[in-house]
This record gives sequence, C-alpha cells and structure tokens, in this order.
Amino acid sequence: MTNRQSARLLVVALMALVLSACVGGVKDTGDDGFISGNGEITFIDPGKRQPAPELKGTDLDGNEISSADFAGQVLVVNLWGSWCAPCRAEAPALQKASSELADEKVQFLGLLTKDNPAPAKAFNAEFGIDYPSIDDSAGRNQAAFADSLPSVAIPTTWVIDKNGKVAARVMGELTDATLRGLVEQTKKSTS
Repeated sequence: MTNRQSARLLVVALMALVLSACVGGVKDTGDDGFISGNGEITFIDPGKRQPAPELKGTDLDGNEISSADFAGQVLVVNLWGSWCAPCRAEAPALQKASSELADEKVQFLGLLTKDNPAPAKAFNAEFGIDYPSIDDSAGRNQAAFADSLPSVAIPTTWVIDKNGKVAARVMGELTDATLRGLVEQTKKSTS
C-alpha cells in the first residue's frame, strides 16, 4: 500500500469515526435539511475551558457587531434559524431569560444560520426577541467553535464565561430551567 493510499484510508476512517460519534447525539430530521440535537449538555471545568472565538459580522439590520462588544459579561450564544421548529419552541425561554438576566451582566447573542434577515426579523417580532443576532449564513462563526465545543445541530447554545472562555454547550432545544442552571453554574465556577 502506498503512502497516498494509506493517507486516504486514514481520512476515510477518521470521517467514519466522526460521523459515528454524531449518530447517538443528534437526529437527522430529513425533510428540512438540518440535524436537530437531543439536548445533550456539555459543561467544562474552568481550568479546561478554551477561549471563545470572536464572533463578528452584521446584525439583522446590516450593522457591524462583535462578541467583543460584550467583554466581561457571561455571553449566551444561540445558533438558530427561523425555519427550525426546535428554535421556535425554545425562543420564548431564551427571550424570557435574556430579559430577566440582563441586570446580572448576562448578554444574549444569536447566530442566524441558513436563513435570511427578513424571515429572521419576522421570527424575532413574533417571539419578542430583542437581543441581537449576527447573520451567519456562511457558517463562519459557527465553525469558529471547532477548537472548543463544535456544533453539529441546530439549535445549539453556548455559554461563554465572563473571562471569554467556552463553559457549556447544549445541542438541541433547551428549557428555561436548563439555560438558567448553566448560566448560574458558569457564574459560580468563574473567578
């Protein structure tokens, strides 16, 4: 076997391993071209956390925005799309938590994926979402989590601690209680 054939075999084996690891944690919904998560929660101990990527782009109105604008706060980042049924289901919990936790230096930031600003704005109006979202149609910001806690599901929510490190991830729809628990756990574990 040549080196080139060995390299190809290794790549195929690694791809199979990655795909098989995803099978138990996510569900392919088939018709709408996305994978929804099963609610799997990952929480990272403070000493093992990786720096969060700087998320940047334009908001739904075309204005420049960056996660750096919220430095020193706990940041809840939600990957979503207006077409995503689990995103619609969790939207009221996200907005409620965003409103109620704002005085505790907790900021919410959406990452709009596989969508356009017009339906996203209608979604936000329907659910009363008033925190900003970055138009991430190209997936660059989502992909930037590859070094910490990558996402293979929509929705995915990350919690970034006040020191700018990725503390937690939920792949799939979350509840208000789960979200608040992760934010509180993050705040308590970060010095």
